[in-house]
Amino acid sequence: MSNFPFDPKELEIKRRAPSFIPDAPGTALFNFPMSEREAYKSMILDKKPVWMPYGVETSFFSPHIIPDDIARGFVIEAEPWKEPYTKHPDMFGIHWVYVPVAGGSMEDPDYPHPLEDVNDWKEVIKFPDIYSWDWEGSGRMNKEWLKNNGKANVFWFLNGMGFERLVSFMGFENAAMALLDEDQEDALHELLEALTNLHIKMVDCIVETYGEGITAIDLHDDWGSQKSPFFSTAVAKEFFVPEWKRFTDHIHSKGMIADLHSCGHIEAQIENIIDGGWDTWTPMAMNDTHALYEKYGDRFCFSVCADKWDPATATPEEQYEAGKAFAEKFFRPGKVAAYSFYSGLPMTDDFARGIYETSRKMC
Repeated sequence: MSNFPFDPKELEIKRRAPSFIPDAPGTALFNFPMSEREAYKSMILDKKPVWMPYGVETSFFSPHIIPDDIARGFVIEAEPWKEPYTKHPDMFGIHWVYVPVAGGSMEDPDYPHPLEDVNDWKEVIKFPDIYSWDWEGSGRMNKEWLKNNGKANVFWFLNGMGFERLVSFMGFENAAMALLDEDQEDALHELLEALTNLHIKMVDCIVETYGEGITAIDLHDDWGSQKSPFFSTAVAKEFFVPEWKRFTDHIHSKGMIADLHSCGHIEAQIENIIDGGWDTWTPMAMNDTHALYEKYGDRFCFSVCADKWDPATATPEEQYEAGKAFAEKFFRPGKVAAYSFYSGLPMTDDFARGIYETSRKMC
């Protein structure tokens, strides 16, 4: 732990994080002894936690210069995106259509997937010229905001460089078959290597453009359904893990955190996630995060879902005790976790105070 002494004055609420729930007050930000960014880096990179992360420490960053961010309907940067999300191509020219009721995008059904056989990827898939993007302009817009917001800013690669990207090229069925077809095996390795090389170059542009304003790189690649992974651990180990490791090694060489976003019931893939070099992961609630913590919590940091309590009937004292119990159980020396927003619980002031105060006194 950090050996950073706790001061009761820290429990004063200084401001609030925006809430996704209409009319909710937002999550309490206490009188932290250091910035959220510094505390998060201390925990993940230096292995010296200062408090248990409870959802206010990081902030996603997805600037509009990345075509994927417009196509997927998730532009997050210093200046709000004012254009409507309708139909837009991503960096590879794949067309996406925004679905308002879902709050996101899907491949546009009016445009067929361009690739049927991975052996044809060099002729069919046009890689973007990332150096033609206005990195300089994005830096002018965002650099001070990223530097001064106090958050551990996470640069979000929305479409990733693995299975989701393959699905966008081929459709789900063809992508799944490509993982099993020996005749496509060599070409698939080549394509995934080329995608990793591209994203490594993008990391270099990110570092040059935004500097220390970016704390972590997040790769988005969903691997499972509600019930099970899309593919076996052996398939993942062969095709994706080596490219993940090259990518995370490069992120680490730049002094940044490697964060994985991968939804679905994929707890069976956790060894591959660890071998891929990821520092952090937020498993969804259908995974047994408590069991995962007991077995793997000393090997890397991931988010754990809290036990349920009834926000309608729980007293402030009960809410505090729930937060305290959660921190005591999942914030042990040498084995620290973060609170998962997939818990589906309201982050009330008392629940947050229970997590924060308890974990601070443990450091």
